[in-house]
Amino acid sequence: MIEQILPPAVVVAESFTDPPGLTLFPEEQRLIANAVEKRRREFTTVRHCARRALGELGLAPAPILRGERGAPVWPAEVVGSMTHCEGYRAAVVARVTTFATVGVDAEPHAPLPEGVLDAIALPGERDRTAALAAARPTVCWDRLLFSAKESVYKAWFPLTAKWLDFAEADIVVDPAGTFVAHLLVPGPVLGGAPVTAFRGRFLVDRGLVVTAIAIPVATA
Repeated sequence: MIEQILPPAVVVAESFTDPPGLTLFPEEQRLIANAVEKRRREFTTVRHCARRALGELGLAPAPILRGERGAPVWPAEVVGSMTHCEGYRAAVVARVTTFATVGVDAEPHAPLPEGVLDAIALPGERDRTAALAAARPTVCWDRLLFSAKESVYKAWFPLTAKWLDFAEADIVVDPAGTFVAHLLVPGPVLGGAPVTAFRGRFLVDRGLVVTAIAIPVATA
C-alpha cells in the first residue's frame, strides 16, 4: 500500500498481520525482554519487514537495533524507516547513493484523541485542518497532520541527529495527496544548500492514513 506514495527506487515491505513463527536476533530480543505481547508482535513483524526489504537490495539479514532517540540503526549502505500501528507494519529502505533520507508513518484513520491536535499543531495548521475537515469531512485531517509530522521527524533525524519539535515544522496539506513541511528552524545542508522544507505524499485507504517523504540525493 505505502509503495503507492514512494518512488520506485524505494523498496517497501509491509504486513497487515503478525505472521506466526517469526524470530528475532538475540540482540533484538534483549531490546524487548520486558515488553508486553502486543509490543513484541509489532516489533518482531516490522523487523521481519525490514529484513525482507533489505533482502531485495541484496543485503544479508542483520539485527535492526535502536540508536539515539530510538531511531533504527540501518546498515551503512542504506537509509530506511519503519512504522507500525494497529493492523499494519511497514519498512522502507533505499540505497544511500540514491536517497538522502526517507521517513514513513502509518496511523489508524480515526480522529485524534481530544486535546492532541492542540498539543501538536500550530495555530495556522489548526485553521487549515478545520477548513479541510469542513470541505472534505470523510478524511480525518487531524490524524493525517499528525502522521505527516511523524514522517517529517523520521526524515529529519537521520540528517541532523537532533530533535525536531512538533512546533518546528509548519505543514501545509494539499487534499490532492501531497504536503509540504516548512522548517521553522535551520535545516540540514544537502548538496551544498540548506534544506528549508520537506515534501511528502499521503494516502488514505484500508482504514489507515499513511504518509511518506523521500529525498533523492540528486535533488537534495
